[in-house]
Amino acid sequence: MCTEISLDLGEVTLRGTVTGAGPTVLLLHAGGERRDVWAPIAAVLARRGFRSVAFDLRGHGDSSGRATTLRTLADDVAEMIGSQPTPIVLVGASVGGLAAIAALADPAVAARASGLVLVDVVPDLEPGRARAWLDFHGIGGRYTRLVDDVLGSGPALFATAGALDLPILVVQGGEGSPLADADVNRLRTANRRVAVARVPAAGHLVARDAPEELADLVSAWLCGIRHGTVSTPGAGGQDLR
Repeated sequence: MCTEISLDLGEVTLRGTVTGAGPTVLLLHAGGERRDVWAPIAAVLARRGFRSVAFDLRGHGDSSGRATTLRTLADDVAEMIGSQPTPIVLVGASVGGLAAIAALADPAVAARASGLVLVDVVPDLEPGRARAWLDFHGIGGRYTRLVDDVLGSGPALFATAGALDLPILVVQGGEGSPLADADVNRLRTANRRVAVARVPAAGHLVARDAPEELADLVSAWLCGIRHGTVSTPGAGGQDLR
C-alpha cells in the first residue's frame, strides 16, 4: 500500500510516497531522476517488513523549487528526516547520497539515523574525472551550479563520511560507473564501518538498471541492522563483493 505525502518547507513543497510498514528507510534519488525510480525497491522492502519514504528532490518530479546547491538539498534531507519516525536508514543514489552525507554532518540529524547506503557514489571524487563523466552523459550542463558546488564540497563531505559512527554500505555499479575501486577504498580506509557490494549488471543508476538486485542487497543489509548482525569490520572495511 502506497500513500502520497507532502512536506511544506515554506519556499518549496516536496512530494513523496510512503510504502509499507516497519522501520523507516528514506530513499533519495539521483540528479535528473524522480522518486518513482525507487518503486520496485520500495515494494521489496515492504514485503520484508520495512517502511520506505521516497521524496522527489527539490526541482525534480512533482517537487517545486530548484536544486542549485548541495547545502540546500542537505537541508531538505534534514527536514525529511525530522518529519519521520526514528531511527531512519538513509539510502542515497549519486547526489542524493552526497546530500545525505552533508545532512549527517549535523550531530542532531546523525543521531536520528541508524545506517547509510551510498548507491554508486562516494565523497570527494576527482573533479576532472567526474566532470568528464557528467559531460559524456549530457548531465553536467543541466545542473551547472549544483555540479560546481558538489565538486567543491568534496573534502568536507569526505571528512564527514570518515567520521560517521554508523554502518555504511557502498553499492558500486559495474561498467559505466564513474567510481573506481580506489575511490571506494579511500572511504573504506577512512571509516572502518564501511562495507562494499558491487552490482556488475548496473551502471551508475543502479536503481534503474538493476532494481531487483539492489533491493535484495539493501533489504538483506537492513535486516542485518534490524537484528544486530551487521558487524563492525576491522580497518579497511568489509568487502561483500
